[in-house]
Amino acid sequence: MLKRLLALDGVFAVCQFRDDGAFVEGYGMLDDAQMQRLARFALEYKRMVQGNADQLSMFTQMRGWTPPGGWIVRAAQGTVCSVGNLAAMVDTREARLNEVMEELKLASTY
Repeated sequence: MLKRLLALDGVFAVCQFRDDGAFVEGYGMLDDAQMQRLARFALEYKRMVQGNADQLSMFTQMRGWTPPGGWIVRAAQGTVCSVGNLAAMVDTREARLNEVMEELKLASTY
């Protein structure tokens, strides 16, 4: 299922990680060390987003902020998208981020 994400325009790496930070699998144009760093970054960023969403929910007393559905960190040339325990690194100029997020969401349910 992860390899299917590589067929999307602009996607050049995808990985899966566990909640304890362990790298599960990855495919694409990154070597193993880079895949593991991507997985670690995605886990830590996921934790940060979850904490911020929890605080927002607590301070505003508005429901529905948690759990977050995913996140995107965008830069001029590269973007990292994540849903659940999956992350994809994409070329910002070529990728359609909505499509990438939808496919990540679908893949995260398997």
